[in-house]
Amino acid sequence: MRDYSAPADDTIHFVVPSEFAGFRLDQALARLLPEYSRSRLQDWVVLEQVLLDGKPAISKQKVWGGETLDVLPQSQESDQAYLPEDIPLDIVFEDDDLIVINKPVGLVVHPGSGNWQGTLLNALLFHSPQLSCVPRAGIVHRLDKDTSGLLVVAKNLITQTNLVRQLQERSVKREYLALVHGELLHGGAVDEPIGRHPSNRVKMAVTESGKEAVTHYKVERSYLSCTLLRCSLETGRTHQIRVHMAYLKHPLVGDSVYLNGPQKCVMQLRDILTKFPRQALHATRLALEHPVTGERMEWHVPMPDDMLLLLKNIRSALDEPESD
Repeated sequence: MRDYSAPADDTIHFVVPSEFAGFRLDQALARLLPEYSRSRLQDWVVLEQVLLDGKPAISKQKVWGGETLDVLPQSQESDQAYLPEDIPLDIVFEDDDLIVINKPVGLVVHPGSGNWQGTLLNALLFHSPQLSCVPRAGIVHRLDKDTSGLLVVAKNLITQTNLVRQLQERSVKREYLALVHGELLHGGAVDEPIGRHPSNRVKMAVTESGKEAVTHYKVERSYLSCTLLRCSLETGRTHQIRVHMAYLKHPLVGDSVYLNGPQKCVMQLRDILTKFPRQALHATRLALEHPVTGERMEWHVPMPDDMLLLLKNIRSALDEPESD
């Protein structure tokens, strides 16, 4: 049972009682931790602050009794996570139902450990105060902190429900531009399940116990030692493109998490590629059905300045002509 001797700000450890056999995890949590609201508990699950037998828990998974649960309550600092902050947003489109944002590099999407303020969620609450009534301020999908590009936000519950359904039905189309190490001559697809890395919780990995993940890619332009790809997602797993490209032995340029040792590279590009400070990944296209009007809508944004400069430096070093 729950260990009440643990300090309030430390991890709470307990064993799931046998009488909870068959309960969903969120139901068990609500009974074991009645002093916290269901929405607060759900936030902790989303933020991976609830571990079931040492692995991040999922609200809908069932428990059978005897499992260990570790719950890390949000600190006092994180209680301030849902406050509005005046952070500039690059809004590509907005109406009464949704917002499409071109997220810059370095902006965290959702508050979490070490990033309780200064996130996209805080910016959204300042821009549209009514989003405080929508779960996660209307955020329905995410981009990594150091990935730039298009992201859609729902401004009401009806829109959020519809967008989640479209994501589940794979009718939302997302395309990314990615610069990877090595030379790829043609496109293809990776259909390999992705789950939490067995020994490093910071990373994801291709693993038999993971969830279905499908990434399509085609060659936009080949260079000596690297290739610019256009990737499209059927699924939306954490770090999906980064994991799948590393699985192909073509990790993203600048990806400190999934680069596995030095990459083969011509001498004139060595410094240019190794010194790029983030994964070279940009969400360039987003298409979906408007949740209210039913109109098919599509947005495109160009690569940010740092990726454009990276490609320019590559062409210059290789003495190649500028792109059209």
